[in-house]
Amino acid sequence: MTSITEKATTLLGLHRPGDPVILPTVWDAWSADLAQQAGFQALTVGSHPVANSLGKPDNEGMSFGEVMIRVAQITNAVDLPVSVDLESGYGLDPDTLINGLIEVGAVGLNIEDTVHREGGRLREAQEHADLVGALRRSADASGVHLVINARTDLFLKQVGDEADRVQRAIARLTLAAEAGADVLYPVGFHTDEVQRQLTAALPLPVNAIADPAAGDRTKLADLGVGRVSFGPLLQGALSAHATALLARWQ
Repeated sequence: MTSITEKATTLLGLHRPGDPVILPTVWDAWSADLAQQAGFQALTVGSHPVANSLGKPDNEGMSFGEVMIRVAQITNAVDLPVSVDLESGYGLDPDTLINGLIEVGAVGLNIEDTVHREGGRLREAQEHADLVGALRRSADASGVHLVINARTDLFLKQVGDEADRVQRAIARLTLAAEAGADVLYPVGFHTDEVQRQLTAALPLPVNAIADPAAGDRTKLADLGVGRVSFGPLLQGALSAHATALLARWQ
């Protein structure tokens, strides 16, 4: 079995702008094994699909402990690098988050700037960068280079004037990069022009979300993307197929 330090190194090395790593977004041991059998090199655990599988709401309707139980089941089922969506951090300190991830064998994390426990407010840019920096220091102290994917919800929440939103996202994520992030995630479906602006201006590999049923890896590669994930859309696509199958028997 591959060591956790080797998995962390592997995950980091897979992020190549213009040759993006595809990280299927999984939610349990079954979906993780399905993706591994399909030949993918690494996985990400999505908060939304995990919450759906537990019958709980997204946006930190689960506890950190519940998420870690599920992640442990996934890492026990597959021998691949696994990254975990930590939403906005569950109100916990960085050491608790990092130690929890390492204990269950995860080697990466998403951290977003929407604070669900405080009415969904958006962290200030430096505030979010400070959290990223604290997570990096904690991970470095552990001896495992967890891959930190710093996310901003500026586009998702349509915060502020659209005219300068791209520039504000770039400034915000650049601060996160300087604080120790490895990947930058301006989540949302962007026009080609905006996606090119983001990948050209940001100093680290950029994560893009894609619809597994309609997205195009080659196009995202041409736009300079370094990482692709599916959010809740893979689970949604499978749900639609399952609904159609079950409908035949009603």
